[in-house]
This record gives sequence, C-alpha cells and structure tokens, in this order.
Amino acid sequence: MGHQEGGSAAGKHGKPRIDVLDVLRGFALCGILLVNIGPITQMGYGASLALGPDDPRPPVHPAENMLHMFVDGRFMPIFAFLFGIGFALFLESARRRSEAPRQLLVRRLVMLAALGGLHMLAYPGEVLLSYAIVGLVILLPATYLPRWAVLIGGVAGSIAGVTLAHGGLLLVPGLFLLGLAVARYEIPQTLQHRTGEVAIAFLLFAAVSVAAVVWQVSVGLENTGFTTSSVVAGLLMAGAYVTGTCLLMRTPLRRVLHAVFAPLGRMALTNYLSATLVVLLVGWLLDFYSRDQYGALFALAAGLLTAQWAFSTLWLTHFRYGPLEWAWRCVTWWGIVPLRRQPERAIGVAA
Repeated sequence: MGHQEGGSAAGKHGKPRIDVLDVLRGFALCGILLVNIGPITQMGYGASLALGPDDPRPPVHPAENMLHMFVDGRFMPIFAFLFGIGFALFLESARRRSEAPRQLLVRRLVMLAALGGLHMLAYPGEVLLSYAIVGLVILLPATYLPRWAVLIGGVAGSIAGVTLAHGGLLLVPGLFLLGLAVARYEIPQTLQHRTGEVAIAFLLFAAVSVAAVVWQVSVGLENTGFTTSSVVAGLLMAGAYVTGTCLLMRTPLRRVLHAVFAPLGRMALTNYLSATLVVLLVGWLLDFYSRDQYGALFALAAGLLTAQWAFSTLWLTHFRYGPLEWAWRCVTWWGIVPLRRQPERAIGVAA
C-alpha cells in the first residue's frame, strides 16, 4: 500500500498532503475489490468441476467480459505505481525526521510482509507479501541511484514484465520503479502546474487504450491475464484512468471525488485486508463456490464499499490514521504514534 505523510490538508512537518494520491488509491481499491471477489470466493469453481469432458460449457456471462475489458488488470498496476510514489514520499519525510531513514523503510516493509503473510492464509492470491519483498529487493537499493537511472529501470522492467512474463507479479518491480522515479521528479507534487501535460497524456492513453482493447478482444477475453494483449490493454487503460482522474481533480468535481474516494484511499490497508474477511463470509453464506453469481458479486462490492466508506469517513473525523495504518506507523517509527485528532479549539490555541 502506498503512503504519504500527514493526516490532514498539511502534514505534521508542513508538507501538504497530495489529495489526488488518496483519491487514486481509493479509486483503485474499488476496482481491485471487484476483481478479487471471484478468486477469493472461488466463484463458480464447483460448477466447473462438476462438468464432464464432453459436457457443453455454459456461455460466458456478459458481466465477466465487461470485467475483463474495463477492470481486470487495470487497477492493480495503479496500486503498484502508487506504492512506488508513496515509498519515495515516505523516504523524503523520513530523511527530515531521522538520521537512519532507510532503517525505517526496512521496518515498514517487514511489517507489511508480516501482514501479507497472515492475509495469504485467507487469500493465497494477495499481493502485500510480494510488494514487501520487491520493496526490499528492488526499491530500497534503487533509492541510492540517480533518478534518471530509476526511470530507465522502471521503463525497462515494465517492458520486460509485459513481453517476457505477460504481466502478473513480474510487472510489479517495473511499476514500483516508475512510481519512485515519478515522485523523485516531483511530478505528483507539481500536478497543479501540469494540467496541459496531463491532458495530452490522457488523450494519448485513451486513444491507444481503444486499440489495445480491440486487440485483447480479438485474442480472446477468456485468456485475460495470460496474454500480452490483455496486459498491454490493462496498463494503457490504467494510464487513462490515472490521468483522467488527475484531470477531473482540476474541475468542480474535485470535491465530490475527494469525498467519495479519499477516505477509502487513506485507509487502504485497513479496507483491503478487512474486505477479504467479509467477502469470504458472504461468499460462503451465498454459496458463490457452486455457481457464478455476478449480480450478487456487484451487490456485495457496492455494499461493502459503501460500508467501508462510511466507516472510513467517520473514523477519520476522530483519528489521524486508520487502525492498521496506525499500527504500521508505530512499528515503522518504533514507538506509539499519536492517533486521536486534537480538538479544533486546541489546535487554534496551539497555533
């Protein structure tokens, strides 16, 4: 999970919070949940096992194709990219506050690995453990490199992940490095001055995404996640989603987007892990395993995200960090980090 310092409009040490990163993280969380419900519950797996070798296969549900075209493989790249950005922002903050900033990063990643290992007991397809390992092996050494070298490594790693491995976890190192490079070039920090550049990038991403999705459909949507075409389409559409969201954050819709997605994004770790437990329980109660239930899948995603949004919004009015985010920070800084927000009156007096 990516992270940035500060719990409000401005961080404790005067650095303003980059709201668009919270919004993007929350937006990505919504797409990841839609993709993960099927694998977590093994939806329809029992029905497929019951089919004999000569039995006709049921037609593909239209909702499955829609997920392959617009969701699957589109949001996890955003999460990985944001992780690299958050890594760089945390290191920048840690350098201002500690004489051993990389030691803090090691503790941070070890804690993430522990959470990922526990989460894997419930959902073997989870990504946190892999993120932590790649962070330790790739990102941490990359912090010693000049930013141009990190950028080249990110581009090369992403291309290799597409061409040699058809995506998956082997895309993560390249996307991590791209996020790290983008943050070190201070692009997220200066987005308000880059509207024209972001608009051009969005138009390019949107145009090539259309061609890439046509390619993906021609190869076969049933092979999504295992073909070069689906990985290319996923990455390009992820780029369109990111740049499009950044553009919308420069419009009057900014306030709506922030209200809807930022609470989810600021508590992404808590929401990501807790969602698995809820999905497992509901999937068992509704017997997702026995047959495909796309109506129930979308209803579960909508209900769960609404509940998480309400909880996150309420929690963040009283506390600076989500529950797991706070525990993560305590381990990182090896001490108890203040959690409760100060009353507005006390803040005013202190000021």
